[in-house]
Amino acid sequence: MRSGFVGIIGRPNVGKSTLINNIIGKKVAITTSKPQTTRNIIQGIYNTADMQIVFVDTPGIHKPNTKLGQTLNKQAYYSMEDTDILLFLVDASEKLGKGDLFVIEKLKEIAKPVILVINKIDKLTKEEILKKIIEYKDLYDFSDIVPLSALKKDNIEELIKVIEKFLPDEIQYYDKKDITNKSLEFIMAEIVREKVMNLTEQEVPHSITCQTKMVETSKNSDTIYIDIIVDRDSLKKIIIGKQGQMIKEIGIKSRKEIEKLLNKKIYLELRVKTVKDWRDKEKYLTEYGFNDFME
Repeated sequence: MRSGFVGIIGRPNVGKSTLINNIIGKKVAITTSKPQTTRNIIQGIYNTADMQIVFVDTPGIHKPNTKLGQTLNKQAYYSMEDTDILLFLVDASEKLGKGDLFVIEKLKEIAKPVILVINKIDKLTKEEILKKIIEYKDLYDFSDIVPLSALKKDNIEELIKVIEKFLPDEIQYYDKKDITNKSLEFIMAEIVREKVMNLTEQEVPHSITCQTKMVETSKNSDTIYIDIIVDRDSLKKIIIGKQGQMIKEIGIKSRKEIEKLLNKKIYLELRVKTVKDWRDKEKYLTEYGFNDFME
């Protein structure tokens, strides 16, 4: 049994969550076009008969302008220190920028295998991919370089083979049936947050959070109650929408995806609340970590 923890780092929106979902084969991390979508350290567990790789999806590293940004960077830096191997994911379709150089400088402070993963190669020619490899190769002594397309699952098997060479442990950390360290309740709430962010585009900031409050199970279907929590009434109105159309669409899209996750029919009830709707505001803020994400 070969095993180890692999941190996935990079700038926001380079495809970290898409990569981890397609490696695991199930959705364990939400994806949106908005930067800084990943707010929690999420582990995806890849199992074979003789190997277990624990992938750690991290928030995108960036120059923080808000308390949220500072918190997310701290989470990413913690993962850089606390994993055995790092995948530095870059977007092949974007020019090498200050954000990438900033991450590379951080990599120079640690001593562990770092694999450069050049993502979105489906957007480039073979010549352009080669140029991209050479461009990054001159900036850091990477342990290996793997070009791939996370979205199209192209060359992911090669990445697994490369990672296997550097796995340091011989311990089975999780049960073979586990695909993530997060609960189903957490993943369901995250699916709702993903739909809110995708459907409301730039109108709703990152201070939104979602929590699964109750799951009532039965033989044929489950009833799931999820709260969407925002910090002000104006955002509540946006999420509900005119005549409730927005919350209805969020509910339909969320329900379909949660049914895929659970492989059964569900009834989903969404409730939009503001922090002030709760009697004990301070207890609420602490319990849900809302203080960490206030803009």
